[in-house]
Amino acid sequence: MRPQSFEDFIGQDEIVGPDRPLRKAIEADRLSSVIFWGPPGCGKTTLAHLVARHTRAHFVSFSAVTSGIPELREIVRMAEHRLATSRQKTILFVDEIHRFNKAQQDAFLPHVERGTIILVGATTENPSFEVIAPLLSRSLVVVLHPLPDFALGQILDRALSDGERGFGKLAIVMTEAAKQRLIAYGNGDARALLTALEFVVQETPRRSDGSLHIDEGLVDAALLKKSLRYDKTGEEHYNVISAYIKSLRDSDPNGALYWLARMLEAGEDPKFIARRMVIFASEDIGNADPLAIVVATSVAQAVQFVGLPEAQINLAQGTTYLASRPKDNASYIGLLEALEDAKAHGNLGVPLHLRNAVTSLMRDLGYGKGYRYVHEDQQAKTEQTHLPEPLQGRQYYRPKDKSQSTG
Repeated sequence: MRPQSFEDFIGQDEIVGPDRPLRKAIEADRLSSVIFWGPPGCGKTTLAHLVARHTRAHFVSFSAVTSGIPELREIVRMAEHRLATSRQKTILFVDEIHRFNKAQQDAFLPHVERGTIILVGATTENPSFEVIAPLLSRSLVVVLHPLPDFALGQILDRALSDGERGFGKLAIVMTEAAKQRLIAYGNGDARALLTALEFVVQETPRRSDGSLHIDEGLVDAALLKKSLRYDKTGEEHYNVISAYIKSLRDSDPNGALYWLARMLEAGEDPKFIARRMVIFASEDIGNADPLAIVVATSVAQAVQFVGLPEAQINLAQGTTYLASRPKDNASYIGLLEALEDAKAHGNLGVPLHLRNAVTSLMRDLGYGKGYRYVHEDQQAKTEQTHLPEPLQGRQYYRPKDKSQSTG
């Protein structure tokens, strides 16, 4: 069921919809090196196949799981030959590029720089951490998102009706409730959705007239009820975690415990819940209770160490603690404001008195001159400036009065 054209591609319209820059570049065969970053089943490999169909360049697939540097050298040798003899470019698609270590990724760099190959990478991991900076700076990073339910619904309907590549030749009657179960099971992942559909169809007995009738009970039985409580009627994955976080933020331990229970009953990964707790402890509680990050981190460690089902107790303790503590997001807001200034003002120079004079030349240039050592001069902490000249007087950190904090 992989789409053969952009017209067949469902979802990611903000990236490959009509008149979007990336789609126009692909259709006009003007694509430069690009990295597709997104969760499984969101369309990264499909986009790579569409690149192959729309380009005049030679397209080569290269897997980080099964291939290595020797295979890359041969690909580059052939690419250089094609470029020299017929001026044909080579597009190299590297699936799971994050699986290459930094040294292996370095092997791509000179060939990307010279234009010998146009790199198209796909990764489920954050490229900021998993792709070397020189390669990242020479590539466009395209962020793909989990497919929304309406897109999964369209993909499901197409698979049921397509007589050539789907189940259109089978007389399948599927209830809307059964479709919602499958969509919930997919949880933004088209591959998971189609795999589940195939399994359900295979496990459904034919009726005497040859038809297959599929309802939600049959889907639940085939998929071992994994999708229960995360379908539309019971709120999906992202809605439930949002309700959980908002309950914590509003200091409602009862609501937070309920949404925690809903996630645990639905089979949510407890490590995912623990990670969100760690983030919440700094984002929403901060220095109103510095112990919150300690508790949240300890819960995350306990989840790793204990595992389910007992780790539910650790999650419950952490949930009620975080919900009950005073809230102050001053650190987070201060960071956002500082980031805005960093973007708006560019690379402002570090004031000379704050620089470290590690060489005699630096000392001669005034590095460290006038710096006041606070342990010898207590007034330095208030009288000495620590921001670049254009930002003097900025106050990013504005903690709440503890007497006004909620608890």
